[in-house]
This record gives sequence, structure tokens and C-alpha cells, in this order.
Amino acid sequence: MRKYRIRVGLDVDDTLYECNSYAVSIINSRHADEKPLRIEDIKTWGGNTRNDIERIRLFSDPEFVRTQPITEGAQEFVQKLSEIADVFFVTAVPACCMSARAERLIQDFPEIPTENIIMGRRKDIISLDIMLDDGAHNISSSRAAYPVLFRKPWNTDLSGLLSVNSYDDFLHFCEMVRNSFSENFPRLKDGGVLCLVGPSGSSKTEIAGGLTALEGFEKPLTSTTRPRRKTEDEDAYRFISEEQFLDEMRAGSYIETTVYSGYHFGTSEKDIAPIVARGNVAVIPIDICGAITLKNLYRQRAMLVFTRRDRAEAIKSIIMRAIDLDDKTRRIMSLDFEYRNSEVCDVEINVGDNVQAAIDKIVELVHQG
Repeated sequence: MRKYRIRVGLDVDDTLYECNSYAVSIINSRHADEKPLRIEDIKTWGGNTRNDIERIRLFSDPEFVRTQPITEGAQEFVQKLSEIADVFFVTAVPACCMSARAERLIQDFPEIPTENIIMGRRKDIISLDIMLDDGAHNISSSRAAYPVLFRKPWNTDLSGLLSVNSYDDFLHFCEMVRNSFSENFPRLKDGGVLCLVGPSGSSKTEIAGGLTALEGFEKPLTSTTRPRRKTEDEDAYRFISEEQFLDEMRAGSYIETTVYSGYHFGTSEKDIAPIVARGNVAVIPIDICGAITLKNLYRQRAMLVFTRRDRAEAIKSIIMRAIDLDDKTRRIMSLDFEYRNSEVCDVEINVGDNVQAAIDKIVELVHQG
């Protein structure tokens, strides 16, 4: 019997072709005497500043669409993806740009049938197995079984969405779905990475603290732009400025980065590798985006554990935290997305009010592997 080929949809702008970065370069060339616009300055897809209006106007210019640079590695990515899936291009462009967009896609990706090019703004009515898009609004309304956000500077407002940082991470995720997660259970007895994934208020931090108090478990130092809380030790994280974090990220200092409630978090290989080399387990409370990156890197030596807690209890925990109202609101709004992430984790632990029982169960899982 022919093995089922998953159906994967790919957004085009800022997924396969440079869009915002190309627009930024054009705007900067037009206003050379002004302070240059940076890609990090784009916080939302829209916007009402002069630069935003000029940038968005470019998206309706057929010549802009016709000349957009292809993202480095995009052709190789689509070729590899087409070997394991039926690939569809799902792109929203104005009517005046449709011909230019279709011509480029046919030219640059000849392995994808022309009938698999879907144009229109109603991405919410398209049903696929997996959808990759950089627009958080498209992901949150998607009918795909697994809507995946492609992390970009302008889509960091919503936390908890199933997301990836790179083509390689997305390919690995598609392989996971295609194989129905039938790989052998992770083996961490000789060292590995334990990713604690779960919504805010699910006791990830407490579980991580309990585990790292035990022999054989260590917490790698994570860098963050989040301010240190009064209850935290100075070495709880490596607290740095956003400017320093972005400079280090561009330099390739981190193997995984993510944004949570507007703050950047990143883990470097030099902080994880020595722990694994010692035969110990690196314990990292992390969102699903970073967890998928680490799973892709460490494969069977990475275990993704989803920490589940009753929704009402999770909300109470968020409300009681000493964080600002906007942060609480974002975390509560993201709960539905975060609970869906349990489907892509190796194991789910029902924490309830018994954190110690959850710790004991995780230790048992690590040792049996």
C-alpha cells in the first residue's frame, strides 16, 4: 500500500522570498540621509508609521514581487520537502501581482506542480496537514492540523504557538509527523537534553529546580533580555540587553532562540554540550520552538516532556505572578495554543498540585531510557 504523503502548505513572503528585508533595503536607499530602518524595528506585519506605510505599499508593486530575492536555502528546502510531502504554495498577493508571483514560483521551484499554487487572502479556509507561515494571524486562524509559525522579528507577540526557527527544524518536524512519532523512545541514560514544554503556570520552573537538585541533572545557563526578578539569583540566567542578544544571535552564538512575552531567550551549544558529554541530562524549561530545534540537533538524546496542569489552576498561577498586566494577558491568551503542543512531545506529565510526583515520574522515564 502506498504510504500516505502529508500535505504541506508554504507561505511565500518572508518564508521563501525576502519581503520585509527587501522592502527595508529599498526604503533605506530612498532615505539615505536618515537613520537606517532595521528589520528588528518591524514589530507587526502592518503599522501606521511613515516607514510602515511605504513598506506595505511596496507589497502591491508587481516589480517588487517580480524582483524579490529568494531566501538562501529556499530551493534546497523545497526540494527536500517535496520528497516527503505534497507541497502547496499558499500566498496572499494583490490581484495585480498574481502573475508576477506565479511566474517566479514556477521558475524557481519547477518540481512543484503549477496546480499546487494557491493564491488568495482566505488562508483560514485551506485545510492541510501542516502549514508554515510567518504571519501569526494566519497561524492562529489556520485549519491545518499543525499550523507552524516561522519565527521572525514581527511575529513575537503571541507566545506558545507551534513554531520553528529554520528550514532544517521544519523539515525535521515534518518527518516527525510523517512517521507518526514512531521512533524509539528517547534514550538519556548516557546523557542528553530534557526539554520541559508546557503553558505558563504548569510548574516547569519548579520541576526544573527539583530535577537539577538531583545528581545527574544540570541546568545550562540561558541568556535572556528579560529583567531579573527579585526572587531570582543573579546566576539564574545570563541577563543581557536586547542589543547584545541580537548581536550574539547574528553572530551564531545560539543553537536555539525564542521569544516569550516579548523577551528573547537563547541557549548556546557551549553551555549544553559539556553537560551531555559528562553523561548528565541538561534540563531546559523552553517553548515548543526551541524544543523542536534541540530535538532536531540531539534526536534520540532529546526528550520533550509536556507538563500539563488544569487550565483553571494554570490561569490562577499566572494571575498570582508578579508580572505586569499585559504579560499576564498574553500568557492567558496563548494557553489554547500551548495545550496543542502536547501532541508533538514525547511524553505528557499531568502535574496537578503534586510537583514532586511529576519530578519522580520524569526521573523514572530518563532512567528507563
